[in-house]
Amino acid sequence: MPSELIINTAPWETRIALMENGLVVELHVERRAERGFVGNIYKGRVVRVLPGMQAAFVDIGLARTGFIYVADVYDHMAEFEAMLGVKDADAPDDDELENRYSAFRYQGFRIEDLLHDGQEIIVQVIKEPIGSKGARLTSHISIPGRHLVLMPSVDQVGVSHRIEDETERKRLREIIESMRPKGLGFIARTASEGLMAEDIKIEMDFLVHLWDVIQKKAQSMSVSSLIYEDLDVTLRAIRDLFSGDVHRLVVDSSDAWHRIMTFVDTFALHLRPKIELYEGSMPIFDYYGIEVDMSRAMGKKVWLKSGGYIVIESTEALTTIDVNTGKFVGKRHLEDTILKTNLEAAKEIAFQLRLRNIGGLIIIDFIDMESEVNRQEVCQTLKDNLKKDRCKTSMLKMSELGLIQMTRKRNREGLQSLLCEPCFYCEGKGVLKSKRTICYDIFRKIQREAGFKKGNRVDVFVHPWLGELLLKEEAHHVEFLEKKIGMEMCITSKPEFHLEQYEVEYH
Repeated sequence: MPSELIINTAPWETRIALMENGLVVELHVERRAERGFVGNIYKGRVVRVLPGMQAAFVDIGLARTGFIYVADVYDHMAEFEAMLGVKDADAPDDDELENRYSAFRYQGFRIEDLLHDGQEIIVQVIKEPIGSKGARLTSHISIPGRHLVLMPSVDQVGVSHRIEDETERKRLREIIESMRPKGLGFIARTASEGLMAEDIKIEMDFLVHLWDVIQKKAQSMSVSSLIYEDLDVTLRAIRDLFSGDVHRLVVDSSDAWHRIMTFVDTFALHLRPKIELYEGSMPIFDYYGIEVDMSRAMGKKVWLKSGGYIVIESTEALTTIDVNTGKFVGKRHLEDTILKTNLEAAKEIAFQLRLRNIGGLIIIDFIDMESEVNRQEVCQTLKDNLKKDRCKTSMLKMSELGLIQMTRKRNREGLQSLLCEPCFYCEGKGVLKSKRTICYDIFRKIQREAGFKKGNRVDVFVHPWLGELLLKEEAHHVEFLEKKIGMEMCITSKPEFHLEQYEVEYH
């Protein structure tokens, strides 16, 4: 079965699911009250330089200052490339360029030589604020389009490593080289494969014009202000996820459908026939069974088909995944039973990392195996399944104790961090659904049921904290829902209710 993009939009939240072979493999959630910052460009001010860490803190107007490493400040690319031994004929792809930036720690250039307190600097957010950490910043601006990425500080052309045909790679590189303005670098994205030169020229001109606008705005705007805001999650999904592998996109909002159509008319006209407006009476995520998958994605324990299971637990420093045989007792030898469980777990772990967007350091504790051949087979299975992941991963070989250490690139909060918060009932030892998540669960329940209920009033009984949120910050969404269902909503606080407990009655 081909891939599908399913988009559920509401005034308070947009949710996007990427489905492959009928299974949800990626979930993206963006809330208007908690919109992310990755891709945004700011005019910031350096507030503190840290020579010992070769980094600096930059005020960009957010609640916490962002931080920038020396590798993300230095922009004299000619000298930079000479240090790295890059020849003119070498054309690194997007991953190679990123690796060079992140790995660069040249001793001849120090952060204190490049930045000083009070200095103004144009920066872009490359990693969301996570936990107590501020956003990670870079001065190497990149502006992605549907087919190209403009990199003003890199005077080179790159081609995505996902385009494997060498003839096509050479063709794209030659086209871009012949048209790009002097001093501006471009990367051909995967979606550019097979694109005609005139279409590449149209997008290149658009990105160059956008960069000119950003530069002019930076000159006129005050410090610690937003210069350029990246696309919202809906249009980012069209730009980054709606590739040739996706045969259909289904969206449940006519407003979002029109915005998507306008976007594809500009950048990807060939996608129009693949876009559908969902008009069914059942909520779109219920219709495709995605709500159930979202609930499962927040649980610690994941059962395997054989009867074994994995346990996923995250801390601020790392994520641990433990593999257990559970109910599976096998039929013959113990080693065969363990191998089958570990192989099944390896596939499920790769799937869960992508679904939950787990990033950072990850430790996987497979069941101990005596055979080195079996260890290698489990490692290879995990590697093969990680290839489907768009986020970059790095993995070490399995130790004799059955442990695998790996990292997965993290630039935004994981699904659990986004949808849950520490549990105050148990002093932070567990997690609860966040108050806003519960509010939106209530909204969806009412949307789902109102068409089948008689009356003109909906009574909602909730914990006092939820009642306060519904009557204040979410009041405009309550009013929207009242107009949509044609009923009045009455919010009543119940001090005896658990935070996640609520009741809905129709009169």
